Amino acid sequence: METKIRLARFGAKKKPFYRIVVASLSRSRDGRFLEVIGHYDPAKGIDKATIDKSKVDLWMKKGAKPTDVVRHILKNVPAQS
Repeated sequence: METKIRLARFGAKKKPFYRIVVASLSRSRDGRFLEVIGHYDPAKGIDKATIDKSKVDLWMKKGAKPTDVVRHILKNVPAQS
């Protein structure tokens, strides 16, 4: 099963926020997913995104590939203490 790390859209009309999820390629954007590994609110910016880096590393070792947008978020999220 090929998996992707991608965004799933939630929120009200014109006020979206996203969950960063691991999902199978055969599932739709907002369909069933395997695990939630973070959150991103574009109104607050990338600085306020939360990502569990250990889960990201674990899924990438299993073969999950991030989408271009998620790759950009992962690169620009500050390290959390």
